[in-house]
Amino acid sequence: MSRFLSAALASLVVAAVVTVCRPASSADPNPALLKPSLAAETAPESYKVKFETTKGDFVIEVTRAWAPNGADRFYNLVKIGYYDGAVFFRVIDGFMAQVGMHGDPAVQAAWMKASIPDDPPTQSNTRGMVTFAAQGAPNSRTTQFFINFGDNSYLKQYGPFAPFGRVVEGLKVVDSLYSGYGEGAPKGRGPSQGEIARQGNAYLKASFPELDAITRASLLAP
Repeated sequence: MSRFLSAALASLVVAAVVTVCRPASSADPNPALLKPSLAAETAPESYKVKFETTKGDFVIEVTRAWAPNGADRFYNLVKIGYYDGAVFFRVIDGFMAQVGMHGDPAVQAAWMKASIPDDPPTQSNTRGMVTFAAQGAPNSRTTQFFINFGDNSYLKQYGPFAPFGRVVEGLKVVDSLYSGYGEGAPKGRGPSQGEIARQGNAYLKASFPELDAITRASLLAP
């Protein structure tokens, strides 16, 4: 494996582990944003999610049988509006695009430890496949996910990277997400996950204004 991919993998495994205590906003549209236990529905066996972004739209099709725990978590996060406004804070050419830290530090803090059990990988991390990131330990997936730009099938050797869906429309939109900042801090010049957790989207907008974001994620009718 190349040194570049090894470094990228090391950072991928470690999602931010920073505790942040902030008052909840009275404008929170869904109580589950601050209380993860309320978002615990079982997902349909198959469903599609439309992502509207600052670069255009793309659609992810989820197959629950591939990774039931991941599919259920993704379904609930989309349903409560968790991903609306989320920034693609880590986009590495030839590797993947990562998103899933909430723009409000209070919401991010609420979900930081709301982990789900691992799913045994049944699919490979090939181009267009969608997978949850982890914190470098068993059963540590929470909200962050990534979309594979290329064949990253080797990831199955390094952790619970179980694809739960794939991009079925708009993969060129995903390819066009801004990647100019590269790897995140401290290894690269991109955003620090710790600072995102502490400051939210305000930090990203001030220091990394070129990054693309999800404007809205919605479940499509069957």
